[in-house]
Amino acid sequence: MSATTQSPLTKDIMRDIFLWRNRKLSLSVLLATTATWVLLEVYQFNFITVFSWVAMSIVAFMFLWGNMHRLLGKEAPSMSGLEISEQTAREIAYTIKGWIEEGERWMFRVSVEREWYVFAGVVVGMWILSLVGSMFDLLTLLYIGIVLGMTVPVIYEKYEEKLKGYVERMREQGRRWYAMADAKILRKMKNNNKALYRKEKKVE
Repeated sequence: MSATTQSPLTKDIMRDIFLWRNRKLSLSVLLATTATWVLLEVYQFNFITVFSWVAMSIVAFMFLWGNMHRLLGKEAPSMSGLEISEQTAREIAYTIKGWIEEGERWMFRVSVEREWYVFAGVVVGMWILSLVGSMFDLLTLLYIGIVLGMTVPVIYEKYEEKLKGYVERMREQGRRWYAMADAKILRKMKNNNKALYRKEKKVE
């Protein structure tokens, strides 16, 4: 199975979460991440402590649930729904692999891009990201990233046409600036270099 032929199940679940198409699942993810951030960052609990509490709660709940079924003479609940199938594990692995490959392709496109303002924009964006990263720890950055990931796509989907028009106008303006800089500065520098080269040639 290749990354291009994988089942769309994983992508559909992620899309449903980040676009709030499955509101219960999206709300559960948001509440879980918020609770984790509050416990670890605000109350300064250790991750292992929080993980142990969650694990104990799950085990206690499952124990009570199973014994209640036995006391009432009902059949014990099946745990087959909690299993992760091999296909699901492969889909997750191929999805992560696809993200990494897409990131590598994006970096390559930016590096060889002829339009200098694209390169400059990426460098400035990375510099701003480094400044933001120096102000927060990794956990807070991950939490901010999840919250933005669950709000920005929804806003973009709602105002997609307006945003696309704005981005296209910005690109067109960038091309005009590049053409002006190329005509007034870069070509002048090339002509000066050619003239200097001719003078050196004559002196020799």
